[in-house]
Amino acid sequence: MEVEFIGSFENESQCPVVEMPEFAYIGRSNVGKSSLINMLVGRKEVARTSKKPGKTQTINLFKIEEKWMIADLPGYGYAKVSKKQRKKWELLIERYLLLRPNLVCTFVLIDIRHPLQKNDLDFINWLGERAIPFALVYTKSDKLKSTDVPAHAQRIRDELLRYWHALPREFITSAAKKGGREDLLGYIEELTSDFYLAKDSRTDGQA
Repeated sequence: MEVEFIGSFENESQCPVVEMPEFAYIGRSNVGKSSLINMLVGRKEVARTSKKPGKTQTINLFKIEEKWMIADLPGYGYAKVSKKQRKKWELLIERYLLLRPNLVCTFVLIDIRHPLQKNDLDFINWLGERAIPFALVYTKSDKLKSTDVPAHAQRIRDELLRYWHALPREFITSAAKKGGREDLLGYIEELTSDFYLAKDSRTDGQA
């Protein structure tokens, strides 16, 4: 898969304007975001992986196959950072999600091994309150017995359904075993096609 690193940006106003659909990836620190992105694009070092939480501190943009974009966002629930730094990252994330014009979907990553955490719930509800399209991506499914995976996913689902009437698309993934890769790429392809169809329709209407 052809991948071009566009750059790292400290706020959304610095991000270049592009006429491609953009997909953001975000989750709690150490949820496996970088590993998932690397698995998705079939490269080992596209997104930096680290055992130290808070490695991603900027909006990192990548162009994929000259068709769509990846936005690798800082994590939330940061460990061992100052309140000032935490607030700075929160503002960066909020402004990007609210103001980025070509953002099509935000993939919210959740570690399937654990019960839903409060900051996951707060962030998901924040997206819903602002009508920001998102999908749920359960990570690290290879760390569980395969027979336990459905129950762990259902536990998270049940907690969310206390606040939601229905949930968006969900994906169960494993970066180590490439689990869920084809389903995720298929969904991205579907949304990418919709983006360009809508763009062509707008262009025809202006002709």
